[in-house]
Amino acid sequence: MCGIAGFCNFKEDFEENTDYWNFRLEKMRAVLAHRGNDARGRYLKKHIGLSHSRLAIRDILCGDQPMTRTHNGYEYTICYNGEIYNTDELIPELSENGFVCSTTSDTEVILYAYIHWGADFVNRLNGIFAFAIWDAAKSRLLLYRDRVGVKPLFYAIRGDSLVFGSEPKACFAHPAVKPELDKQGLQELLAIGPAHTSGLSLFKDLFEVLPGHFMIYSQDGLHDETYWELTSREHTESYRDTVAHTRFLVEDAIKRQMVSDVPVCTFLSGGIDSSIVTAIAANYMNTRGKTLNTFSFDFKDNDRYFKANAFQPERDLPYVNRMLEEYETAHSYLECDENSLFKALFAAVDAKDMPGMTDVDSSLLYFCSLVSRKNKVALTGECADEIFGGYPWFYRKELLERYGFPWSSDVAPRLALLRDDVGLELDLSGYQAFQYEESRSKAPLLYGEAGEDESRRIIGYLNIKWFMQTLLDRMDRTSMYSELEARVPFADHRIIEYVFNVPWHMKYQNGVEKTLLRDAFSDVLPPELLHRKKSPYPKTYHPGYEALLIKGMEEILDSPNAPVRTLIDTDKTREFLKAPAEYGSPWFGQLMAGPQLIAYFIQINLTLRSISMMLFSMILFSVMLLSMLSAEDVLSLSCSFGVNLLTLSMS
Repeated sequence: MCGIAGFCNFKEDFEENTDYWNFRLEKMRAVLAHRGNDARGRYLKKHIGLSHSRLAIRDILCGDQPMTRTHNGYEYTICYNGEIYNTDELIPELSENGFVCSTTSDTEVILYAYIHWGADFVNRLNGIFAFAIWDAAKSRLLLYRDRVGVKPLFYAIRGDSLVFGSEPKACFAHPAVKPELDKQGLQELLAIGPAHTSGLSLFKDLFEVLPGHFMIYSQDGLHDETYWELTSREHTESYRDTVAHTRFLVEDAIKRQMVSDVPVCTFLSGGIDSSIVTAIAANYMNTRGKTLNTFSFDFKDNDRYFKANAFQPERDLPYVNRMLEEYETAHSYLECDENSLFKALFAAVDAKDMPGMTDVDSSLLYFCSLVSRKNKVALTGECADEIFGGYPWFYRKELLERYGFPWSSDVAPRLALLRDDVGLELDLSGYQAFQYEESRSKAPLLYGEAGEDESRRIIGYLNIKWFMQTLLDRMDRTSMYSELEARVPFADHRIIEYVFNVPWHMKYQNGVEKTLLRDAFSDVLPPELLHRKKSPYPKTYHPGYEALLIKGMEEILDSPNAPVRTLIDTDKTREFLKAPAEYGSPWFGQLMAGPQLIAYFIQINLTLRSISMMLFSMILFSVMLLSMLSAEDVLSLSCSFGVNLLTLSMS
């Protein structure tokens, strides 16, 4: 895994000022150094600049990037973030056609595959990826993103320049791209967040390459190409054959993703998803005379403060221990206390460049920082619930029929803290409804599908396109912040394509969610885990954490220059702080209730402050170069930032 960034302009010659543009490439790389600091590289030619920060996973010695190969007298250069799991299947044909790899890196395979098969070669790849290819023969830059959006890739067009990066902060290191927050950005933040609309970012005119798409930038402009999309088709296999097919796909995906030149570990939560991944991975390692590292996560004093509820009926620890009785692994029990969790809220904003799932993000970020001390690669059980129908909104009739995104159908909690004029201006309900209807209309329905079948098809599609995207983004940004590569076997596109079309009665039987997955691995899991009711990612119930959140928000309310005060009603917020836990129903997902709403607005405040500081730094850097401001002018300008943010954002 790595961080990539770069720029392209066909009307500018970067080689006329190599020192300046190499400096810019290094700045863009440096802000991504957390994604990999094993090696760094730059590539600068007349119209193109590429930079790379490497986390060395495959071919440690010879896999540095940007990587260039010459064919028929022309250079082809790649800058790549990700992993390809089927290189062994591609290499023979490439070799037969004269493309002999001099490394064991998947990077070289991708580059030769592009040269040999052309731009649509990406259909042949099985993996998670975001990469840029500079094709000197055709004088064009291509940007690719994997089918389901496991790896991020952002871009902006400024004049004749295309600027791209693995994270928004890399784009902001380019002089033409500024972190501007407009009305739509605030709507994304407050109506959709912590999710975001696919293809958009929080920032004005900063976009994502869509999952399953690649983009071509040439002298003719920017062209967007779709190479993969989710489709519906009739399922004709028997249940027995469906179970067998599911078993093959999941097991094959896990084994493929064990490929690495550094040790691989797994996250073990005690749920069926991570337990399946751990069981297959442990057996894979054992047959090779090695022992798998496993890690479980919990919160300090959860044995004391845990409160069972409909979403989290029981603790994970007993089930983790049961798995360890069945499978030989080198296990580490990781804990997070309330102070570390609160502190990590701020690092999580830096990791994501926006507010996220608050302590759901910050705890994972903290845990990943501990895992990365022992391992560089981790397999997770993420995405199984979205694909196999594990959430209540798949099978509870009242949730299935409720209008809007089932994980975030009510904007009332957010409005409860906002100023009335802000809520009126932003029209959060209207914006959320628009995005919901827009996505719902794209769901690929089978001819004649109606009623609950139609509703479940739509829910399945929305979960893959929205909720799963949020969790994948969370996983990438929190893990890569600590130079840890997180792999997601259940997000293999073959599994998604197949299970999406399996009828609901095969996925849910006798009131038990994910029956198909349980039956597919009935011989792998001990009975206690096989029949365990779904329990989501763990959360803390420690009263000290809530107290820290309340104190943090009170400090913001007492600070006249806190930028979030341009959005919130201080009186309503202080009233909410008296009893946040009384707002017990989730406002996003299953884990984000009253305390998490406070945390979210704390993160919003930090985001807005970071934006204003970045803008100020950019302005200050520019004007200092020109010696146009006095010290008094600088002080005056700095004091003005963050005060009139709302006015600027809604203009």
